[in-house]
Amino acid sequence: MAGAHRQRQHRGIIRALVLFFCLAVVEARGAVRVTDDRGSSLELEAPAKRIVSLAPNITELLFAAGAGGRVVGASEFSDYPAAAKAIPRIGSSSHLDLERIVQLKPDLVVVWGNGTPELQLEALRRLGIPLFYTEPRRLEDLPRTMLRLGALAGSEPRAREAAAAFSARLSELRSRYADRAPVRLFWQVWAHPLLTISGRHIINDAIRLCGGVNIFADLPALVPSVSIEAVIAADPEAIVTTDASADGGDGLDQWRKLRWLSATKHGNFIVLDADTIDRASPRIIDGAAALCGGLESVRAKRNR
Repeated sequence: MAGAHRQRQHRGIIRALVLFFCLAVVEARGAVRVTDDRGSSLELEAPAKRIVSLAPNITELLFAAGAGGRVVGASEFSDYPAAAKAIPRIGSSSHLDLERIVQLKPDLVVVWGNGTPELQLEALRRLGIPLFYTEPRRLEDLPRTMLRLGALAGSEPRAREAAAAFSARLSELRSRYADRAPVRLFWQVWAHPLLTISGRHIINDAIRLCGGVNIFADLPALVPSVSIEAVIAADPEAIVTTDASADGGDGLDQWRKLRWLSATKHGNFIVLDADTIDRASPRIIDGAAALCGGLESVRAKRNR
């Protein structure tokens, strides 16, 4: 029965994705028109053959959508999959090498809406280079993004396959953790200065998926700065971070010293792989699964 239910669920996911694809993408005589995450309609006379990616997560999404072979330029730290390491660099998402981008003669630039200065993007616009903005805020935005990138690159079959696989895993995690008891947590992006995420960040969607409650979800900034005193006052049951600390540690020593803090008292520190959970790419589903497993360990301690 469980297997039959999963098959029906999987078929439903595929039908929903195909419906979205038909609504969001218009193709006629080789032309492609797609609406991006800023609501702008982008029309190409034909699928893009030379694509520049302005963020590592975008590079991953392009490869997942079957368009990796058409990426001629990528930003720093575009290191996944392995083939991405050989792509010429065009600077970082925050400081583009505009001259290098022009030399690559792209017919499409895919932009991370939160990471690239608008002045540099305006320079690309003035050169007549088509820009496609992606700003995923929810996990379900990622398969939609893969479908649109597949349409822009003419790799729709591979994009549909990748989107369906991601959505199936997302649906499985959502079903598994839907009724779990909530765990109040502090998400530490960086220790010095102390940074966290708000409810607008895609990571917050992964937190909700796993039954977690972000103690700073109501803050207005996407990645707000907070004080140690504010964390102590909220007294989270768990503290989550990634393995991306500059000193090679996990950045949690300041919390381990506070023996009265609930997270410290019970040893509820969760360290996740930065490249999965921090990037809004298909691999974030692996990071979400790891986060869910970590919160299950926190819940298990309550019954000891």
